[in-house]
Amino acid sequence: MFDSWGAFRDSNVPRCYAIAKPEPSKLARDYEPYVAIGTWPKRGLRGQVHFRLSRKMAANALITLVVGDRRFELTGGGGDAWAQDKAMDAAIVAAMRSAGSMVIGASDASGKRFSNTYDLAGAATAMDAATVGCARYR
Repeated sequence: MFDSWGAFRDSNVPRCYAIAKPEPSKLARDYEPYVAIGTWPKRGLRGQVHFRLSRKMAANALITLVVGDRRFELTGGGGDAWAQDKAMDAAIVAAMRSAGSMVIGASDASGKRFSNTYDLAGAATAMDAATVGCARYR
């Protein structure tokens, strides 16, 4: 554990990831939200960004991630969001390393805007630990 971030290794897959929950909220939730930054060595993936959002999104919802002063438009559906490509994954991870927080937002199935806020203290260390955890699985 690194502040509110954890680093985990699943040797069976293999995969490693840094993961965190957003700041608590008393608003209604359809899902238990989290963000995971994953490494999948056998697939050649490193630093893959995945969000499980707190609400089911409207069809074709605009998903916006703000990390420090950087803004990204993500892709996804249902309750999940991802970067649009590997280059965006890398840009998000780089922004996370220097920002204090990030906020992801979209419109839910009823058309209301919602967001989830993440504290990034410990994120860089957890991401590094997850990467090191999968270094032997090349």
